[in-house]
Amino acid sequence: MRFLIAGLGSIGRRHLRNLLALGEHDIVLYRTHHSTLPDDDLTAFPTETDLPTALRRYRPDAVIVANPTALHLDVAIPAAEAGCHLLLEKPIAHDLRGVDALRRAVEANGVRVLVGFQFRFHPTLRQVWAWLRRGAIGRPLFVRAHWGEYLPAWHPWEDYRQSYAARADLGGGVVRTLCHPLDYVRFLLGEAEVAWAETAHLSDLELQGVEDTAEIALHFACDARGSVHLNYHQRPPAHWLEVLGTEGTIRWDYATGEARLWQAACADWEVVGLPPGWERNAMFLEEMRHFLAVARGEATPICTLEDGVRALELVLKALSSSQ
Repeated sequence: MRFLIAGLGSIGRRHLRNLLALGEHDIVLYRTHHSTLPDDDLTAFPTETDLPTALRRYRPDAVIVANPTALHLDVAIPAAEAGCHLLLEKPIAHDLRGVDALRRAVEANGVRVLVGFQFRFHPTLRQVWAWLRRGAIGRPLFVRAHWGEYLPAWHPWEDYRQSYAARADLGGGVVRTLCHPLDYVRFLLGEAEVAWAETAHLSDLELQGVEDTAEIALHFACDARGSVHLNYHQRPPAHWLEVLGTEGTIRWDYATGEARLWQAACADWEVVGLPPGWERNAMFLEEMRHFLAVARGEATPICTLEDGVRALELVLKALSSSQ
């Protein structure tokens, strides 16, 4: 297969490295040369600065959309119209304009789409999913997800003030940028709606018209309640999840990698850790392996375009609710 990667920032280069690691070398780059990373490792690949030219000249089988959020659909729609399968980074867009056009292009051209919520491939978060599927804690009552990062330390090679995460014009802000929990709580507990949300710029970080803190309350179709906290100013960073049920508690911590289950029947903790040697890129590598299978028609996407749309709808509802 031939791949076109749109956007060569941090995530685009990670996808490039993972394609190479999986034995895929027929790769074309589409870029605007605004990346803050050096270009030394990119000189071996054909590069285009005009998308229609890239699609027409190279006819890729699949396109990886890894440019800034506000520009995702500018690439995804023409690529889908050209019949390219899509690995579409999260969130799928900065708003809903253009989403219906993407849906139409995908349907009309038989395009398969995987949305890049890589935490669906985290092994102990999947253990949490398995516990919930078998009713290990009875009926879920409440879920709490917390993710705090310190934005200037996130990509230390670049000025955070110029990054997409800090800029409204590129689709940044903490709710859009750290929206993974809004996807994985749906993955774990089912459909959800935003009950209310509060967002603000509380820190001294120099942001361009975006929020650095969010508290989002959720109601689930299963009648559970929940909340998601996100921020850009936490040191040290923290990322964890807790699910309370009628018969026990589940806890997951990204820093340790552990998933912990407490059941009333045995009144003790069961602890599941990460596989030996596991490291963060394993999620992305497994995601890319899955995308190759999706693009070849050998697998159904674990995170569909509609999953991406629902996550974006939750993001937008949280932002509008706060306003």
